[in-house]
Amino acid sequence: MADISIGDRAAQPTASIRETVPMPELSEFFARAYPAIMRAVGEQGVQPAGAPFAIYHGMPGATADVEAGIPVAGAFTDTGKVGAGELPAGTVASTMHVGPYETLGTTWDELGRAVAERGLVPSDTMWECYLSDPEEEPDPAAWRTEVCWLLA
Repeated sequence: MADISIGDRAAQPTASIRETVPMPELSEFFARAYPAIMRAVGEQGVQPAGAPFAIYHGMPGATADVEAGIPVAGAFTDTGKVGAGELPAGTVASTMHVGPYETLGTTWDELGRAVAERGLVPSDTMWECYLSDPEEEPDPAAWRTEVCWLLA
């Protein structure tokens, strides 16, 4: 695993879609959510301000309360389907995952152990920032995903 970083982050405005999704259907959710978000952002003339992300509200189980989104520069107005939100402010434990999305669970487990070993308490809010575009980098072994856990 890459190094663990602990640091304070400011809130980041976002445009996102939040749903409760069965775990086997996460890929399908992301495949339809990100294009819809990009359309809504483009229609409002708002600029993306970072990598696509997924926030998990609570620990995923059979389903996940998940929010797919894109950070934005400027004000985004809720469309009903695509909401205005934010990546939360606070102290965050983070690390870099390199590899396919299917192996993210291992990185999450390692981050959780590192947080516990430091005597820190994770909140129920965690997210992934997808820094690699699979259309531009076809090799999943090279994909980079920042894994972040808001601390309580």
